[in-house]
Order: sequence, then structure tokens, then C-alpha cells
Amino acid sequence: MTLTTYKWTIDRYHHAIRAGVFNDKPLELIRGELIVMPPEGETHAYYNSEVGDYLRSLLGNRAKVREAHPITLNNNSEPIPDLAIVKPLGRVYLEHHPYPRDIFWIIEFANTTLTQDLTTKKQIYAESGIPEYWVVNLQKNQLHVYTDLQKGIYATETILTTGTRSPIACADVEIEVQRLINT
Repeated sequence: MTLTTYKWTIDRYHHAIRAGVFNDKPLELIRGELIVMPPEGETHAYYNSEVGDYLRSLLGNRAKVREAHPITLNNNSEPIPDLAIVKPLGRVYLEHHPYPRDIFWIIEFANTTLTQDLTTKKQIYAESGIPEYWVVNLQKNQLHVYTDLQKGIYATETILTTGTRSPIACADVEIEVQRLINT
């Protein structure tokens, strides 16, 4: 017996959301598959909020820091990253979630989702052309920085525990690593 699976497209996924099919269940669309998101623990929620506020204070109106809101990618994926630092396009986001061309970089806080964030999420972000991806490993207090996109793969990984990091999109902004991993 062969099992048949159903792959969702972005359009069908959005139609189902508008029709109330999922009743506000926390879902992500990853490569056409619906993934139920785990409940957010206190540590994860704390870091997400604190780091979001910290980045807003550094970036001002140069970028919009979106906390736990969907982004629309070109591989039938609509993940909900912890933080997406995007172009400040205002009311454009009433029409659609940020597309890859609108995204400066993405940050995920990983405690129970570390494996997924370092594999599947990294792959879908790279395939979509997101120029920079950061994973805060809450288990080891490390910042994983992925850059240097080459043929849909991040060619460079840097692991930091101290110092500062300037994102590619805002090279003049220095972000204290300790504020991300040990807030």
C-alpha cells in the first residue's frame, strides 16, 4: 500500500486560513507540509521579546523588527521566525507577508528546536536567498551566524560567544553578542 500525502501551496494555505480551517492553530508551512509549532516556553519568549526590543533600539527606523510573524518564501514555505528584520515598508505588509527580497536577516532562538533551526530552517532560508541567518543556541549560549550565500547554501558559519557582530544589511551597527545569548 502506498501512502499519498498532500502538499500545500502558499495560495491554498492562505485560502484555508481565511476560511478558518485551522482555527488559529500555531502552524508553519515548510516545503508544502504543515508543521504544528510547539508551545513557547518562558525562556524562549523572554529572549524573543528582549532581543527584539534591543534591536529596535539599535536599528531605529532603518528596519522593522517583526516578532513571530510569518514570512512568505518561494519554496512553498511560510515559516514564522522568532525575529525577522525586514525593510520598513509600512502598509505593504497589509497586502502580503515579507518576501525574501524584503528580509535583511532572520533570528531564531533555539532551545527545544535546535536541530530543526540548524537544518531545515537554515536550508529553506538559504534556498530562498535570505542573506543572513542567526541562531541563538539557548542551550550552549552561542550565536550561530550563517552568511555567504552560494547556490542556495550558506557557505560560512561563525559561532560566537562574545564580542560584537554587524549584520550585512546594517554594517555600521554593532550588536553585542552577549545581549543576544545572555540577556
